[in-house]
Amino acid sequence: MNTFLFTTFFAAISFRIASMIISIINERRLLSLGAREFDQRNSRRLIFLHLLFYIVCAFDGWYTGHFLETNIGLAGLCLYCFSIIALYYVIYTLGHIWTVKLIIAPEYLHHLNTGRFFRFFRHPNYYLSVIPELIAIAMIFHAYWSFLAVFPLYMATLITRIRREENVMKQFFPNY
Repeated sequence: MNTFLFTTFFAAISFRIASMIISIINERRLLSLGAREFDQRNSRRLIFLHLLFYIVCAFDGWYTGHFLETNIGLAGLCLYCFSIIALYYVIYTLGHIWTVKLIIAPEYLHHLNTGRFFRFFRHPNYYLSVIPELIAIAMIFHAYWSFLAVFPLYMATLITRIRREENVMKQFFPNY
């Protein structure tokens, strides 16, 4: 296996872990300042399914011996890197209010982002980061059966999250 590809993959995974640390720090700070968390059960499901997806795909790739093999694996790695760049752009843009959970900060801390990026992509964290990330992981490990088994469950949970997030945002931001 190409050492460069292997190193790139684990560097990208490290960036994803770092994003989780950022989320935890932001979440704790927001909650200490009076923010409210919504739909905790759905958030826990998404986190569980995200981890499950990684584990199942990695096991699938390990078991079958396919990890970054062929151009599909390389394309998956490129897509994964794109998803991480998109994730960090969203984190940078949202700053202290970005978390993986549905948290609304007090009005003095939480302002609706109406920038061009968020107007064009209503939920860029999901559509440009999370979904491409999961597709990329399946491609990297050539884990097509794992993808077919877990991705629909993830998408059903994500669609529920998006709908609930839309409702909460409309409740707190009349211009949403």
